Amino acid sequence: MNDIKIGNRRIGEGHPPFIVAEMSGNHNQSLAKALALVDAAAVAGAHALKLQTFTADTMTIQSDAPPFRVDAENPLWDGENLYRLYQKAQTPWAWHMPIFQRAKKRGLVCFSSPFDSTAVDFLESLAAPCYKVASFENEDWPLLKRVAATRKPVIVSTGMTTKPILKDIVRALRTAGCKDIILLKCTSSYPAEPADSNLLTIPDMARVFKCHVGLSDHTMGIGASVAAVALGCRLIEKHFTLDRADGGVDSAFSLDPAELKMLVSGAKTAFEALGRVSYGISPGERHNVRYKRSIYVVADIEAGDVISQNNVRVIRPGQGLKPRYFDSVLGRRARKAVKRGTPLAWPMITGRPSS
Repeated sequence: MNDIKIGNRRIGEGHPPFIVAEMSGNHNQSLAKALALVDAAAVAGAHALKLQTFTADTMTIQSDAPPFRVDAENPLWDGENLYRLYQKAQTPWAWHMPIFQRAKKRGLVCFSSPFDSTAVDFLESLAAPCYKVASFENEDWPLLKRVAATRKPVIVSTGMTTKPILKDIVRALRTAGCKDIILLKCTSSYPAEPADSNLLTIPDMARVFKCHVGLSDHTMGIGASVAAVALGCRLIEKHFTLDRADGGVDSAFSLDPAELKMLVSGAKTAFEALGRVSYGISPGERHNVRYKRSIYVVADIEAGDVISQNNVRVIRPGQGLKPRYFDSVLGRRARKAVKRGTPLAWPMITGRPSS
């Protein structure tokens, strides 16, 4: 698969995972805090900052009927009215420009998840470099067609989606003109249990759909994200907050700045550690080969003495004969006197082993 370019970053097999800090509603309706989140993400080493572009009215309608309230299966928001929850979580559209500008100044790629076509139109006016489709919107065909029509890369979270439906999603995007698709393995529970992550799906998803695959990770901490790198994860998205103690709609399962920095470092280390299929002695090992075991004289030997386990042993360092020859040297005789501490070599011995 070809690399995908988003802003000034490339996503693909030869590049470390693209780390996306998801601001979501963790600005707590403060533009100053939103800008501080941008700065903190940059300091932590993230590659991108992501917003969510919606209003309560584009997400739902105001109603207190049971279907419009969050139930106890979602303890973070149990009992919340959907409309009022989205009012708390929304990022005012007037903030998008200053956030995009601050991100650019800090060297971050900035993009967003639009939740309807009006959001896409607005983000197009800001020259958004790509689009993210959330799991809850991944079967919204009008939205899929609209983001695909921009001809920009589209990132799709795959939570709550069956394999056949995912095939339809990918086909719909490609048919509507999107060439660059990144699928994100996602478990849409908040927080998600590591056992529900099923990271082994990542390489299978890449094989089946011929797409780059990443991870939208809602587990606590960074373990699942770093592990995903070993399975070919190309992009990692984690919710991000300045301090979980600040509260906020997503803060309970978000990374703080120190954790985000650890994720960036850990993902880079994991990527570098993958390397390539390699047997033999690495450059870093060459100096230490001398300390492997070999056959040494451990008691003075006179010319003609029999080589035995009393006068030779397999010990460190590794300047003598290889240990594989130990049985072959036992029973032979010394060609000359050899002092204790001398690495054994073939010219020092003669004859055949005694039977």
